[in-house]
Amino acid sequence: MALTSLLVCPDAKAVQVLRRILEDMGIAVEVCGDLRMAQARLADRRFDALLVDCQNEPAAVELIAHARNTAVNKISVAIALVSGRNEVRDIIAKGATFVLYKPISRERAAHSMRAARSLMRSERRIRPRIPVQADTSIAYAGNEDVPAALVDLNEEGIALRSDGKLPPYCKVYFQFALPGNTSLIRLSGEVMWQDSSGRVGIRFAQVPQTSRRVLNDWIKANPASLSDAAPAESPVSTSGDDESLRLSASLGLLSASAGDRRNLSRHPCRLGAQIYHPHSRVPTRCALVDISDGGCYVETAETFPSGTTLEIVVRTENLRLAIHGEVQSTHRGFGMGVKFVLRNDDQRKQVQQLIACAQAEPKLLI
Repeated sequence: MALTSLLVCPDAKAVQVLRRILEDMGIAVEVCGDLRMAQARLADRRFDALLVDCQNEPAAVELIAHARNTAVNKISVAIALVSGRNEVRDIIAKGATFVLYKPISRERAAHSMRAARSLMRSERRIRPRIPVQADTSIAYAGNEDVPAALVDLNEEGIALRSDGKLPPYCKVYFQFALPGNTSLIRLSGEVMWQDSSGRVGIRFAQVPQTSRRVLNDWIKANPASLSDAAPAESPVSTSGDDESLRLSASLGLLSASAGDRRNLSRHPCRLGAQIYHPHSRVPTRCALVDISDGGCYVETAETFPSGTTLEIVVRTENLRLAIHGEVQSTHRGFGMGVKFVLRNDDQRKQVQQLIACAQAEPKLLI
């Protein structure tokens, strides 16, 4: 395995969940339950990621600070495992890259570790890119058929060029045909970075089996085109602003700048929900991954045609929200863009409650 991690945690259940996720992502795991032993390991061995349980916050912060002061682990990704009792902002200020809240759930931890992995050192030349020139159109965050040009790709991700800036940390849906091949590849991915020239790095998130087969066959048939450049998820070079944008894309903590945050009406989220359509009272389970005053994006494998009216139901511990909408766009196998249909103040109030529910998680939680 090319990437390594040190997991410092006395909680056996959390260790089991995190270890499986890390190893599934190709990250070797060394587990240490003692903070002093972990400090000794950090002094003589390099780790790409350091995960520290902050149950003993002073000692955990000291360990993170120690890693930052070593030559070999100065730039390691430090992930603090915290609870509501911890002073999260202080932990971030002392050197943690980001935090993961306890109790550790598999879904949330997997989502967070995919973001963390994009910040770890590049596995250069292990998965080289293949330069490719092809036009495509992409859809993201309520935008449909946005023109883009493919730049290069490998089995794990793709780089493209777009005239407009994509939102950090967003899902992108697109389909394209590779040169010399008429079969369409249809997939979704996550924005990992973008630079000032309009290049965007996307890591594949969901690739249907048929599309994966076409992609892999094309890559095998084009070995002479392999490039020694960096993998698609890592830019060749970044300025300070570009690096900040890449960080925000990976961690979901920022939206490029404070000014941009004030103007953004869309809110990234991940809320479990159910949707109903007029011809069936059997609910379809889904996740809301993007929401605004006017609509949301519903991530689900079962999609409906544009124009279909839906009822979206979100249940929390304290309330049940039911909001009506109409499908505006469909990405088969991935999800739908839905426009809210609001007829009175009570319905508009429910949308505001839903947005508040999406924002209820701490800002540093990813």
